[in-house]
Amino acid sequence: MAGCTACGKNLEASFRFCPWCGVAQRRKLVEFFRPHPNSAGRALRVSRYYGDDPQVRFSVWDDGVARAAVSLDEAESRRLASFLGRTAHCPRELSCRRELGLATRLRDVAQRVSATRR
Repeated sequence: MAGCTACGKNLEASFRFCPWCGVAQRRKLVEFFRPHPNSAGRALRVSRYYGDDPQVRFSVWDDGVARAAVSLDEAESRRLASFLGRTAHCPRELSCRRELGLATRLRDVAQRVSATRR
């Protein structure tokens, strides 16, 4: 049995709030996202958990039922945010691929130049 993070009294691990002092036992933020029109009836729920085991959890909901879920650690969450930010303003899919491909090629060239200077 777990103890309350505030008052220390015993409570079930599944409790979200302590029944004695009312303090929240889990620290998380939750946001729902609407689907693209080709995914009617579905939704994406994103939960960010804080505390001892920080993570970002994605749940795919279909007609009110969670059908799949996956959690990312903090590093992968930042990588996902970076990817979304980098690719948000590309006018066409082909130009995005071209720009991302160019960035990769430039990085590879820079690494080769650095390696030859050592």
